[in-house]
Amino acid sequence: MFTGIIEDVGVIQSLTPTGEDIRLSIKTNKLDMSDVKLGDSIANNGVCLTVVAMTANSFSADVSHETIKRTGFASYQAGSKVNLEKAMQANGRLGGHIVSGHVDGVGEVLSVNNVGRYVEIWLKAPDDLAKYLAEKGSITVDGVSLTVNQVNGAKLLLTLIPHSLQETIIGLYKMGTKVNLEVDVIARYLERLMLGDKAALPNDDKQGQDISMAFLAENGYLK
Repeated sequence: MFTGIIEDVGVIQSLTPTGEDIRLSIKTNKLDMSDVKLGDSIANNGVCLTVVAMTANSFSADVSHETIKRTGFASYQAGSKVNLEKAMQANGRLGGHIVSGHVDGVGEVLSVNNVGRYVEIWLKAPDDLAKYLAEKGSITVDGVSLTVNQVNGAKLLLTLIPHSLQETIIGLYKMGTKVNLEVDVIARYLERLMLGDKAALPNDDKQGQDISMAFLAENGYLK
């Protein structure tokens, strides 16, 4: 698990194909590697990856075909910068929100506007993630825990403070930039919970049983 508070911006040194997968090598900058060991998890732009090799200022991780398909890794190349965060320790502060490191979809930057010392960014999320977006709720963007300030369909507005722009790759965003998105994990579990007994049905049998007011009333969530 992670918090969405970025510890370092790393640089991809190489992406080596290994069949349908790739071996990723990352050069760190200020990330403390002294307590990292083989098998530990490090989030790379919000993607939880397992350390398979390491030095004092770099590490390697394998990226599966499934991860490549569901994230922005397909467009990364040597020299690309990535947000880095080591897995959360149980005795640490949860400064952002609970982040699993499992990306739900790839969004796109629609606009970047300077407003005084701050920057406002409109993103377009995949349509199937729109139901998880809530004004003043949390979302993870390339591994960064952020607050959603406005929602318009599948579009969301983020306001970035100078610190976030300086300490993450968000300061590099421009119109068209693709970003990894992870919605609030609580929303995903709540959606599943609300299916009640129907959660045990095969997916084909749940067609047409989307959450509705009638569904909520039928299953005792409304009185």
